[in-house]
Amino acid sequence: MADPVMRFRLASEPAGEERERGARLFSGPVAFLTGAADHDGFPSPDRIEVCFAGRSNVGKSRLVNALTSRKSLARISGTPGRTQQINFFSLGDRHYLVDVPGYGFARAPLRSVKKWQSLLRAYLAGRVSLRRVFLLIDARHGPKPPDIEIMDLLDRTAVTFQVILTKTDKVSQEGQESAFVKTARALEHHPAAFPEIIPTSAVTGCGIDRLRSIIAGFE
Repeated sequence: MADPVMRFRLASEPAGEERERGARLFSGPVAFLTGAADHDGFPSPDRIEVCFAGRSNVGKSRLVNALTSRKSLARISGTPGRTQQINFFSLGDRHYLVDVPGYGFARAPLRSVKKWQSLLRAYLAGRVSLRRVFLLIDARHGPKPPDIEIMDLLDRTAVTFQVILTKTDKVSQEGQESAFVKTARALEHHPAAFPEIIPTSAVTGCGIDRLRSIIAGFE
């Protein structure tokens, strides 16, 4: 049997037109549009849409800020579970960036946690304009059981997802390689997984150009 790691690859930095296309998209206007606490608050699905999902405190807000070259577009909190709604950001006139509530551990009442998780599932399962879910996993820890649960959900709803390893500046090169192997093995039985894993750092800028070029490439 083939090694599952061989099915996946680490993303390389874009070059030429790919890089320029991503730079052009993200040099345009970007702004917070709305925060939706229920399905009725979602904007019309009339734009290309990508979303960022991950465990609480995995670094979604920092990544969105780095991606858009804004310091405070997405609110950053040191308290896990602070994002309690689905936040939509307009990017130019054809895209939405979406920051969904963190899942897993959250310092909040159980009722609130269940509500956020239900909202997340409703969004992921029913958003027709959604092109890809970027699933953020902390490079220091690798996939955890809540991540696997979301992968299962994405498989069931046939939503393509691509793993982003965050906070790579906090681990050694050996640690990054270990995180890649752990992640690739976890993805082995998930048909909705895109076969490219993106290492990123909101501090060093690693992977940001690659992510921009991917988003700019969606039609």
